[in-house]
Amino acid sequence: MASQDEKLNPRAARDHGGGLDGAIAQYGGKREEWIDLSTGINPHPYKVSGLIHSDWTALPDHGAFERLSIAARRFWSVPDSAAILPAPGASAVIARIPALATTGRVQITAPTYNEHAAAFSAQGWNVQPDRPAEARVIVHPNNPDGRIWTTADVDAPLTVIDESFCDVCPEASLIHLSDQPGVIVLKSFGKFWGLAGLRLGFAIGQPDLISRLNDLTGPWSVSGPALRIGEQALRDTEWADSARQKLSDAADRLDRLVLSNGASLVGGTTLFRLYEVDNAANWQDKLARNQIWSRVFPYSQTYLRLGLPPSDGWDRLEAAL
Repeated sequence: MASQDEKLNPRAARDHGGGLDGAIAQYGGKREEWIDLSTGINPHPYKVSGLIHSDWTALPDHGAFERLSIAARRFWSVPDSAAILPAPGASAVIARIPALATTGRVQITAPTYNEHAAAFSAQGWNVQPDRPAEARVIVHPNNPDGRIWTTADVDAPLTVIDESFCDVCPEASLIHLSDQPGVIVLKSFGKFWGLAGLRLGFAIGQPDLISRLNDLTGPWSVSGPALRIGEQALRDTEWADSARQKLSDAADRLDRLVLSNGASLVGGTTLFRLYEVDNAANWQDKLARNQIWSRVFPYSQTYLRLGLPPSDGWDRLEAAL
């Protein structure tokens, strides 16, 4: 197991799920033959419909941004005094947030999503794991172990609350803090709704802070199709309720299957599960030889993370294990 410093080193550990091209290059097969369980994306995505010609051909207008923001405010119960910034994915906002404050120390407890440490480090911040600092990042629930944070953890002059996976457990959301000074709540659209390729995310916080962030992202930052699809999906609360139950059932099924093959559960969310295994590299290799891609981590020889398979992927996963 690597040290905390090694976990936080963005140059050594800036890895992600996905990368199916690399798996295909090593193990063979065609993309359509693979099951990618290395990401935490809903395998049953929101059904896209209603796009019109101008969504593709015209620059997005202010009204489209406003309609999306209204839908987001209602879906997430955003405080009236907080502002909402749609963006081309949460990662685009993560890269710009460190420029909002004077360079100093940022507290990021490891292990967690490594783009935060990479973004702060790239702009000259001193990244540290567990000491009070001028800025703090909490991924809520945490990726990869699913840790849930509390109001007491929001304790720095600039605090980023990354709720990219929180739509599976909305009761745990800290969105009510988004109107507090120095707090920015991030939301990701691609994971829960299963449309990661759409590239849509949100930053929510005090108007002056969000205005400065908007200046850094530039005009027309979200595409016309993403604006329309995002609005439709955020208004469809019936779909969201049904999706949460389906994800919960699937996560339970995945736990039963993997634990019966000798793993133990570390944590996760209902979009991904983190397991302790005897040798993560061997598990990944065994699955990959059956054209199933999984997630391992550079700081652990025993952590294996699996997303949820599609409906027609369960038998293959069971056979591979």
